[in-house]
Order: sequence, then C-alpha cells, then structure tokens
Amino acid sequence: MALTDPLEARLVPRPAGRLRVGLVIPQSGPLGLTGPSALDAALLAAHEVNTGDRVRGRALDLVLVDGGRRPAEVAAEVAALTAVGAVDALVGFHTSDVHRAIETVVGGRTPYVFTPPHEGGRRRAGVVCLGPDPARQLRGPIAWLTRTHLLRRWALVGSDYIWPRSVHRHARRLVAEQGAAVVLEARVPLGGVDERLDRLLDDLATSRADAVLLSLVGRDLAAFNAAARAAGLDRRLVRLSGALEENGLMASDGDRTGTLYAAMSSFTSLTDDAHLDLAARHAALLGPQAPVLDSYAEGVHDGIHLVASLASRDALDALVATDRTPLSRSAPEVGAVRSRRGMHLARAEAFGFEVVAGAPTGRTRDPSIWK
Repeated sequence: MALTDPLEARLVPRPAGRLRVGLVIPQSGPLGLTGPSALDAALLAAHEVNTGDRVRGRALDLVLVDGGRRPAEVAAEVAALTAVGAVDALVGFHTSDVHRAIETVVGGRTPYVFTPPHEGGRRRAGVVCLGPDPARQLRGPIAWLTRTHLLRRWALVGSDYIWPRSVHRHARRLVAEQGAAVVLEARVPLGGVDERLDRLLDDLATSRADAVLLSLVGRDLAAFNAAARAAGLDRRLVRLSGALEENGLMASDGDRTGTLYAAMSSFTSLTDDAHLDLAARHAALLGPQAPVLDSYAEGVHDGIHLVASLASRDALDALVATDRTPLSRSAPEVGAVRSRRGMHLARAEAFGFEVVAGAPTGRTRDPSIWK
C-alpha cells in the first residue's frame, strides 16, 4: 500500500494495477485533533483490502489531502487531482463547507463518499453521504434528554457554517415537539471560539437555559467544555453534542459530571463483535498506543471499504452516471453500510463514553441513501 502526496500523485505516473483513492481528512485546523485517528482507520482499511482479495487484482493506494484548510484550498487541490485522473474516487471526513466546495468541483464526475454527520438535502450525482442528517441524529436524543432530565429551556451554540446552521434549524423544531423552548441561539466563527468564550458563558448563565445543544466541532468544542467546567456551568447544564467523540473528550480533559452527552454512530466502548474485532485488528496493525478509532475514523474505514466493494464490481461509474439512478439499485452496498451505521446516545464518563441503555438508537428503516 502507498500513501501518496497530492503533488506526486499528479506529476508521477501511477504504477500499473493500482486503484487510487483520494483521502480528504483534516490534518490541521479545528478538526486536526481527529486527523490521526481517521488516518489510522484509512490505513487499516487499505491494508485489509490489499491483504484480502484486492480489487480485481489491483492494490488500493491512498492520496492524502489535508481537509482542515479553507474550503477553496481543499477544493482546488481535489480538482487538480481529478482533472488529471490521479484518483479514482474520494473518501472524506471534514467540515460541511469543505464538503460542499468539493462536491461543486467533482459532482457528476468523480465518486465521492462523505462519511460524518451532514447537513441534509439532496446531493449531486456520485456524492454519497454515509452519516446521518440532523433530524435522524438528534430527534431521539433531544426527546429522551428532555423527558429524562425534565428540560424546559434549551440553548443552541455552534460554529457559523453550513452544518451547525442546519442543526439549529432542525433543533428548534425538535425542541418544540417536546414542549420545550429555545431561549438562546449563538454561532461563532469556526476556529474562533476562544475569543467568544466569556460572552457565550455569560449569555448561557443569563438565559437560564437548563440544556445546551453544541454544534461546535473539534478544538472549539473541547475549549468550550473546558471553559464551562472552569465557570461551574458544566454541572448545571445538560450538554448534548452531535460532534463529540473520544479524542475531543480527551482534549477537554474528560468529564465527570454525568451531564455531557454525545449522539454519534459509534463509540469505542461498544462491545458487540464488530466493534471488538475492529479494535483488535487496529491494535494488531498499528500497536496498542495508536489513537482510538472514534466515530469519525470508523466512518472513514467504512468509506474506504465501500469504494473497494463498488470498484470490485465496476460499480463506481454507476454512481456518477445519473442523479436519477436509485442507489439501492446501482450500488446496494451504499444502503447496506448506511443502514448498519446506527445512532447511539452516550454519556461521558471521565475519558470515555457509556452508551445509554434504553435511549433511542435512531436506526433508519430506509436503505436508500436519499432518505
């Protein structure tokens, strides 16, 4: 397996018999703290493909693109790769503004699998979203937390870009469905939460909110949780995040309040056979000191395997042939992966998460990627 630099991928002829996947994951920026875990997951998936049946005899290589930069920069690098045929498909986890920029330059031309939670809406031809939209991700957790903790006043705090805006729009309706009210809504520039923390905490205190939905991500989310603890708001506010995973929890020095929750597709504490087997394979390949494979990383792992599976039956082209072809027919693997990636609500316990027994899982009944 080769991990190739984008410049080399564009300028140096590709060795024969290789399937090349552009891997667009954050190596910098607010989500940079999750990058090592996502890279590990991609390396593991590529290793599994290449030591298995390969892809019709072809080895799978990765071209690493830093998805943590500004959207235009990332999209320009991706466009340069696809223009010369340097990659056969893209797999990525990054912010939704980067996602939209990439979709604009590759939609209908190069298959692109976007793996984390997304903002919803229709996609261009060839663009597959494996994660949940805001309604699917948050409806069950908001309802369960509102009932369990007798919540009446929610605050919405997030970054100011596409995904948090969509989260807030859906959350206002989901909170109202439970007979509660949104009493504060605030968004801050991505990567700029440090300059707004004092104001945010003051506004939360004066709003008398008893819960806050956090659509901050990465380093911004960790900084907020650390500041809330320092201000004494962590024990008084129930906090729910659709972007918090184990690496972000460790970056904020953990949480022991019992009031911090996350709604994600997976957690490392899950003990079903599939998750235990994935953790064992990861440790065997990269050692016990490797970063934990958080939910974002598991999505990347699934995305690489999905591309390999589609390529093995020459189905990648079917994704970009027309936006009117139902993916359940042209690529049933997509629906199978998406259905398997259920939702879980978990409570932070020190530096890990415990899945809440009896909380709604949010699994989809519809295998279609367009749900």
